[in-house]
Amino acid sequence: MQYKPIRAIISGGGTGGHIFPAVSIGHALKECNGQSEILFVGALGKMEMEKVPAEGFRIVGLPIAGMQRKLSLKNLLLPFKVLKSVAEARRVLKEFKPDVVVGVGGYASAPLLWAATAMKIPCLIQEQNGFAGLTNRTLAKKVQSICVAYEGMERFFPAERIVMSGNPIRKALSSPATPQMKADAIEHFGLDASKKHLFVVGGSLGCGTLNRCIQHWIQDGCPGGEDVEVIWQCGKYYKAGVDEFMAQAGDHPLIHHYDFIGRMDLAFAAADVVISRSGASTVSEICAMGKAAVFVPSPNVAEDHQTHNAMALVRRDAATLVRDADAPTELMSCAIDLLNAPERRAVMEKNALGMALTNASQIIVDEIYKLV
Repeated sequence: MQYKPIRAIISGGGTGGHIFPAVSIGHALKECNGQSEILFVGALGKMEMEKVPAEGFRIVGLPIAGMQRKLSLKNLLLPFKVLKSVAEARRVLKEFKPDVVVGVGGYASAPLLWAATAMKIPCLIQEQNGFAGLTNRTLAKKVQSICVAYEGMERFFPAERIVMSGNPIRKALSSPATPQMKADAIEHFGLDASKKHLFVVGGSLGCGTLNRCIQHWIQDGCPGGEDVEVIWQCGKYYKAGVDEFMAQAGDHPLIHHYDFIGRMDLAFAAADVVISRSGASTVSEICAMGKAAVFVPSPNVAEDHQTHNAMALVRRDAATLVRDADAPTELMSCAIDLLNAPERRAVMEKNALGMALTNASQIIVDEIYKLV
């Protein structure tokens, strides 16, 4: 396929699960033709407004907001924000004149895709999860191509428009760690190579449930963890509280906690077992890295899609799952048992790696060029 210069808008965001795939698609487009012009459109005040420029792309923010799950006066303002965002999206489209528009999900992408489809601009959406989000389900009949990461998505989308692509993931997390990478990870985090290593990650914003489980385990004396070292991404929101807890807990040299880990490739490389929420991007990265994982799906997401993501691996014996409600009593013992079962880990690692789709960005780029 010949990759001529194109003008593309990529829209979506709100969480790292939407932002990282969007950025991966953007980089893949630039790699195919460095003369292509890429514009990102996100939601004002959300993390994409910081993360996307850090990756070298220009971004425009819309004044859109999501529906509050609890009764809130903010919901009364939502229709006005939607109308204003759609009008602003039309202005952006008229000024930028894209050849194609790509939506990666989340409420930030809805106004732009609504406007783009109304203006007859070719559109593609990418659904990361095993249970399609409301925005993408609403847009499905209006767009030309729908890239998915899980089988059975015909229950949400027109079958003739579905392309099995997988989820775009960061290049550094697209293949299993080499022995040298493992050694680099041990040095980077100041770990003991003779220990087993547990990586706890609650997503880009942190996770209260996982943090509390680790804290209770520490308070109980780290049962079963005499030879276990922990890399713990607690999240920026929780960092001050975790710092205070660790100061009161005393000397725990085997616990390494951070608000955010920039070298996720090294954190995964060091890990013998990963404890994580089951957002789509994280699940895809765990498969690509070939890691044994204990998933704790978030109960606070639309349509419980994180459980659907995790179960896709559990059904193939590629991961295990602990319900959020059961995590305080079951999570750490489950993770320790897995750390102490190397043959079981090896089976899960092999099966997870067998589910990996590592060329998602290129498949999506090729679909974009078919539309152009």
